[in-house]
Amino acid sequence: MTNYPTSFISYTWEDDEHKKWVKELASRLRDDGVNVILDQWEVIPGDQLPRFMENSISKVDYVLIICTPKYKIKSDNREGGVGYEGDIITGEVFQKQNNRKFIPILKKGNWKESSPTFIMGKYYVDLRNITDFESNYNDLITTILNRREVAPPIGQYQQSKSTMQVFKEDEHSIMPEIKIKGILVDEIGKPLNDGTQGSSLYRIPFELNMRPDNLWAELFRYTWDLPPQCTTGHRPGIGFVSGNKIILEKTKIEEVKEIHKNTLKLVVETVNKQYTEIKLKEKIKKEKEEQERIRQHQKIMNIANDIKF
Repeated sequence: MTNYPTSFISYTWEDDEHKKWVKELASRLRDDGVNVILDQWEVIPGDQLPRFMENSISKVDYVLIICTPKYKIKSDNREGGVGYEGDIITGEVFQKQNNRKFIPILKKGNWKESSPTFIMGKYYVDLRNITDFESNYNDLITTILNRREVAPPIGQYQQSKSTMQVFKEDEHSIMPEIKIKGILVDEIGKPLNDGTQGSSLYRIPFELNMRPDNLWAELFRYTWDLPPQCTTGHRPGIGFVSGNKIILEKTKIEEVKEIHKNTLKLVVETVNKQYTEIKLKEKIKKEKEEQERIRQHQKIMNIANDIKF
């Protein structure tokens, strides 16, 4: 695991639901290439908790602080493990000035009632709502993996390229094409076979070469339900994207071979084209808006320069 960025999660053991949420977050981070250290996996009876906290916080690249009202109370009052971790974090920031190592994550309540005093002014990641979870999680994971967008190099102004040039140059820079790597045999579901209708069917997952974003996933669901071409055995409503997988529910491996395989390939190809077209249109629109802004600014500057007092 030495090639992966490391992180430690600091949180309160509030209830089973909260512990489960933290474990799921840690699991997803590990799935996305982060070596997460979590007490639920690391600590066993007889371990020295203070030593575990000190070693973990000092050696990792990032410390993720799960902020809730209860976490704030324990941290500010220096109660229990959270209070001890707060002392370690404060000491390390004071000595090493490595503020970016500590990333607050808002899980419950508002920021004011959930953030410990020592991180009150920091930029935090809001993972409270399902609606904004994916985009905010992307903010977190790109930070940890050091893949955040950086400013382009400074150059000299030149006349903007035509729309057709922008289209040709950016056609393959939107996102690498999504491709199906194969069937995840070990994750295929099991039929109930209890005699009820459809009980012989099960779920089949297909691994993708990368995790699609929400737009690609929505396009897939829609296109699977209404494919450009399919066999008479095609069933809408059984296909969707989950993480880096396509899931077909209520089917059989025999049906995949005989019915769904060609449709699945066609749907993925169609969605890749639709996705690229949508993203390119968005980029071209922004390019035009930027051209207009530059023209308007230049026009104002020229007129302003001609006005003499």
